[in-house]
Amino acid sequence: MRMVKPGLLRAFPNRIVNIHPSLLPAFPGLRSWEQALEYGAKVAGCTVHFVDEGMDTGPIIVQRSVPVFSDDTPATLHSRIQEQEHIAYVESLQLVATGRTKTDGRRVFIEESPSPAAS
Repeated sequence: MRMVKPGLLRAFPNRIVNIHPSLLPAFPGLRSWEQALEYGAKVAGCTVHFVDEGMDTGPIIVQRSVPVFSDDTPATLHSRIQEQEHIAYVESLQLVATGRTKTDGRRVFIEESPSPAAS
């Protein structure tokens, strides 16, 4: 829950990732699942994004959504979001580590995985 210093961000551009429990740009900051419930959102989720100098403002790599049910509590919604976070974070790290992400301004493009060589 800290802001990354500009020097570190300049040293590793588009290499530092963060996971946030909302579908950014909606509900940045703390306790976003509670913000979603209070706002009356029908869909919530998580976002994995490259870290920039703003708070939860970097280019988006992967997002996963979950429905918000009428009987949700902050705990039940947060739990469903966390399940998707575990999937999205691994997926994003694999994309970045294998060089499959290309960033153009705020947009992140995912390159298709290479097709197997024909034998």
